[in-house]
Parts: sequence; C-alpha cells; structure tokens
Amino acid sequence: MTTLVIAEHDNASLKDATHKTVTAAVKLGGDVHVLVAGSGAGAVAEAASKIDGVAKVLHADANQLEKQLAEAMEALVVPLMANYDAVLAPATTMAKNFLPRVAAALDVMQISEIVSVDSADTFTRPIYAGNAMMQVQSAEAKKVITVRTTTFDKAGEGGSASVETIDAPADGGLSSFVSENLAKSDRPELTAAKIVISGGRGVGSKENFAIIEKLADKLGAAVGASRAAVDAGYAPNDWQVGQTGKVVAPELYMAIGISGAIQHLAGMKDSKVIVAINKDEEAPIFQVADYGLVADLFKAVPELEAALG
Repeated sequence: MTTLVIAEHDNASLKDATHKTVTAAVKLGGDVHVLVAGSGAGAVAEAASKIDGVAKVLHADANQLEKQLAEAMEALVVPLMANYDAVLAPATTMAKNFLPRVAAALDVMQISEIVSVDSADTFTRPIYAGNAMMQVQSAEAKKVITVRTTTFDKAGEGGSASVETIDAPADGGLSSFVSENLAKSDRPELTAAKIVISGGRGVGSKENFAIIEKLADKLGAAVGASRAAVDAGYAPNDWQVGQTGKVVAPELYMAIGISGAIQHLAGMKDSKVIVAINKDEEAPIFQVADYGLVADLFKAVPELEAALG
C-alpha cells in the first residue's frame, strides 16, 4: 500500500498538521509520500523530506498552486492517484476545500476527520458533535481521507527522503485568487497554541473580555471564545472554538465563564489539561474539566493573574 499525504504550508514553512497527518498515514502501512504543491515552496519540500516515515516528496511548483485552489489541486492530485491507494490531508479549511473535488473525480466516498486508524481500511471518526464515535470500514479502491490532527502525535524529523520535482498541469482558468484579509496578532495561532484561554457568555461584554486577554498575555497563550460569546459580539469570529469554530487540543485549556454546551466541547475536549472557572456548579463544563473552580470569574481571574506575577 502506498499513501499520498498532501502537505499543509504557506509556501515558506511547513505546518505541524502535515507531520501529524504523516503519523496517521504511517499507520496504514506501506510507503508514505508527501506532495508539496505551491509556488516558490522549495524550502517546504526540503522540510517535508526530513519527516520520519516519509519515503519520497513530490514537489509541484506553479503560480496557480500558490493558494492551493480547489480546481488546480484537483487537476494535480487526481492523475497522481493512479499510483496511490490512499490520499490523506489535514482536516483544515484548505483541504476541506479541494479534497471533496478529488473524491468526486475519483468517484469514491470521502472519509472525513478521522481520529484513529484501526487498520488499513477501517477508521474511527466523531459524529453528533463528538458525542459518539463511528467506526467506518471502506471497500473503496482509492481512499480519500481528512485527518483531525489534534488526535495524532507529531512525527519526528529524522528522515532523509528524496525530493522529486513533478510537472504541474496547465492552469485551466476555472478560478483565480482575488484577495484575503488575515487577522494579525502577536499571540500564538489558536489551533497551534500550547495554551488556550477561552471566555464565554459569562464574561458579560466585549470590554470585560480584556481580563481574558490579559491572562492570556501573561501566559503567552492564544485567546478563544465560545459561540455564545462570539454571537453576542464579545469576541471576533476567528476566536471561536467548537463544532462550528476551530478544533483545538492544547497542553492547557482554560474555559472561563463557559457553561460547556456540547458544541463547544466538540472543539476542545481533546485538550491535555482542562481548567474551568464558572460560578454555576452545575455547568456541564465541569464534567470534562480536570480542574474546576466554582467562583465569580471577575474575582478569580484577577487573583490568578496576580498570583502569576
């Protein structure tokens, strides 16, 4: 069995999601190859060649691949699948955009957001907002899979795979990149941070959210929010953690003023250590928390910040 992993990158650096997807691919057995598709991404290809478990890196470089648009990626990946039994990619916005097109072109079902590889054809994935796990066995000749990387360890970097340059297909002109507006912050990126401090509706207002931000800055943490807090205008949309937001699994997750609706739990319950501060002792968040403090957050959080010096 030979598996193709599609690298997640920004044309300058390789993202950790790629290393974790390689870990999942290795569990399938057989050789693992990594596809680096981009523009001016030679350094990314070299970085991918150093990942443990990777036998070969395919590097496709073309202007139309710079933003990995769905149409360009489909044209690149589908012909390559003649040589592969499975294609894996991280369950990120990028892969969620183009991989369904690949599956449709191959006329196979996509298996989304797997959290474990049970065998070469059997996988586990969450359903019902993570409240149940479903084991899926695929009889497809070609397997198209996205990986929830929060549940896999990062592969090491002791490899020395060869890098092979491949031709990119001609630009079909079906789509073009127009622009993007990215939020800028000195804090760590939410999905990659080792510590995440999240606030919920209990924070009370956008102005009060400053106490969450001050604590996060003290710990060098990323700031998150529940959907209730985002919908109320307390925090921007890109801070949202949960089923309809971002999925995180940091070393430490602090939920402050968050009741713990199942939609929020779906986005953070794989965190290594969960700390909850809420004045409602019956709040569902305490059922998943490793440490819980029943207290008024407006008293507890400043005290915690002061104790941190």
